[in-house]
Amino acid sequence: MKFSKKSRYGLTSLIDLTVHSKNGHVALNSIAERNDISPQYLEQVFAALRRAGIVKSIKGPQGGYLLNHPAEKITVAEILEALDGTYHIADEDTTEESACKGIAVAIQTRVIDEVNRRLDDLLRNLTLADLVKDYQEFEKYDESMYYI
Repeated sequence: MKFSKKSRYGLTSLIDLTVHSKNGHVALNSIAERNDISPQYLEQVFAALRRAGIVKSIKGPQGGYLLNHPAEKITVAEILEALDGTYHIADEDTTEESACKGIAVAIQTRVIDEVNRRLDDLLRNLTLADLVKDYQEFEKYDESMYYI
C-alpha cells in the first residue's frame, strides 16, 4: 500500500495551511514555495479539497485558503478520500470459479478486510490537528539541535 503523491502533497499542504493561517487566509503560492510543490499541481489538490468542504477559498488578488472546519474535526480519512477516493487495499477477485477461489476468499477475509478495517479505525481517529501537533513538536526538537 502506498499513498499517492496527491495525498502526500494534500496532507503536507494542509499541515502548512493550519500552521500559517493563525492570522487569516494563506496564499497557495506561499504554501507551494515553502513545501517545494508545483503551484499548478497544488491548485488541483486544493480544488479537490474545496469540493470536499475541507478548505474554503478567499477570492481576489489578496486571496488564499482557510480550513473550513477546525483541524480537530478534519480526519486524515476525509482528506485521503477527498484526494484519492479511497485508501483501501483493492479487493481480491473472489467471483471466479476455480481452484484458487478458496485462496482468494481466505486472503480477502483474513488479510485485506482486516487491514482495511484497522486502517479505517486509525485514519478516522487521526486528525489534522494530531499531525500539526507532531510537526510542531518535531520543529521544536529540530531547532534545539546543534549541527556541526
